[in-house]
Amino acid sequence: MFTKNNKTPDNTPVEAPKVALAQDAIRGAATKTAARAASIICADMKINGSVISEGSLQIDGIIDGDVSATDITIGASGQITGEVKAEVVKVKGKIRGSIRARKVELETGAHVKGDIVHSSLQIQSNAVFEGQVKHADDPLRETGPVAATEARTMNAPSPGQAAFGISSQPS
Repeated sequence: MFTKNNKTPDNTPVEAPKVALAQDAIRGAATKTAARAASIICADMKINGSVISEGSLQIDGIIDGDVSATDITIGASGQITGEVKAEVVKVKGKIRGSIRARKVELETGAHVKGDIVHSSLQIQSNAVFEGQVKHADDPLRETGPVAATEARTMNAPSPGQAAFGISSQPS
């Protein structure tokens, strides 16, 4: 009556198909770039150095260096000192440096001190911008405008030479 029965109707493990399906799902999710969420640099984080991402970035912290990604959003507490390069750049915080993007949006409260090379530019009310703007068909490939301070330095006369190319030494 109470005997052990070592016989099973099917000797295949029940869990194996579930494990295989789970592994396939993980591999599939890892290869889908469109489903990835933005990488976030939180407000309590400070980075010294360049940041490069193949996806989207949400920056609420401080970055002292260049930033490059597909889509960059600088939150109200975000600050960048360096060049910002992306397909789309949305600024609510502060940037001290140049922006190179196909689409640039300076939202209310943004503070940008630097040059912008763009295909599309939108500046909302109460956004602060100091610098030069240049429209370009492909802003990610073309060279940007020369900053006003650099232009003065490049055009400044060398020692012993007066302005307008007139020599200060007798001929």
